Amino acid sequence: MTTPVEEDNRARFNSAPTFQEYMETVEQNAELWQGVYDRVRLPAELVEAARSCPGTWRLLALSEDWCGDAVNTLPVIARFAQEAGWDLRVLERDSNPDLMDRHLTGGRSRSIPVVIVFDERFEEVGWWGPRPQKLQDWVLSEGCSLERGERYRELRRWYAKDRGHTAVAELLDIFCQRV
Repeated sequence: MTTPVEEDNRARFNSAPTFQEYMETVEQNAELWQGVYDRVRLPAELVEAARSCPGTWRLLALSEDWCGDAVNTLPVIARFAQEAGWDLRVLERDSNPDLMDRHLTGGRSRSIPVVIVFDERFEEVGWWGPRPQKLQDWVLSEGCSLERGERYRELRRWYAKDRGHTAVAELLDIFCQRV
């Protein structure tokens, strides 16, 4: 028997666009979104680990096309989900404040992206976001002292070097903890 929360999760997930459908609506940074997606090369061991996770997994992301962290991570997570055989859907953060408010960064910030993991019953298993923990720690410490433009340049350098691998590994940890 499913709970009302699981039914709401199912309905919201099923109404959300797929990542490819979401990409068709992206207005800001459209070339960057597509470029990141086209360049994704995932480590084979992460893909194999994902494929070996038993169960049916669904990912629901909260995002906005203007978000620099989203453009650097969601295309990688989308490719990862595709290669693992998982379904990823994307909702706009600003159109879903109730869902966003249940996944606040540090209990207070509507930072995105957020990726919510559901099992086969649409029970929430966990969530990831808004950026890899190592990068989040840097932003909240050293990064805070930088001027916004310089901080963004440093973030972009980190993302370019990491290629989304840390985000994918952290997301995979959510699945591994459940199995």
